[in-house]
Amino acid sequence: MKNLIPIILVLLMLSGCGSRDEPAETSAPMRISHAEALEMIEQGDVIILDVRSLSEFMEGHIENAVSLPLEQIGNYAESAIPDKDQTILVYCRSGNRSRTASYELIALGYTRVYDFGGINGWPGSIVVPD
Repeated sequence: MKNLIPIILVLLMLSGCGSRDEPAETSAPMRISHAEALEMIEQGDVIILDVRSLSEFMEGHIENAVSLPLEQIGNYAESAIPDKDQTILVYCRSGNRSRTASYELIALGYTRVYDFGGINGWPGSIVVPD
């Protein structure tokens, strides 16, 4: 019996390791660069999500971006973005709110969330409404 205890302990430790073939579950958004975000936008089929305030959005935003301020994500994300497997590129002004928003989206069940930080330094075009 004494010889079985070390074997049982080793088996218990190994059973918690999981298989390398299993997909890793993630609770963190993928952080990407401006260049990677621009490339994904050019390829199409993405939602560009601006999580700044509406007044900031109206001062200038990335073309085709959807405005959903950080404070409203919990209440309106599912109606604004019903497909939880849609690729979502999230940005704000400097990167702080986009990070928070990205985590909130993942907590709501969105599976393809990419945080590319802030509009500051954006290499693509910016739309300034009239």
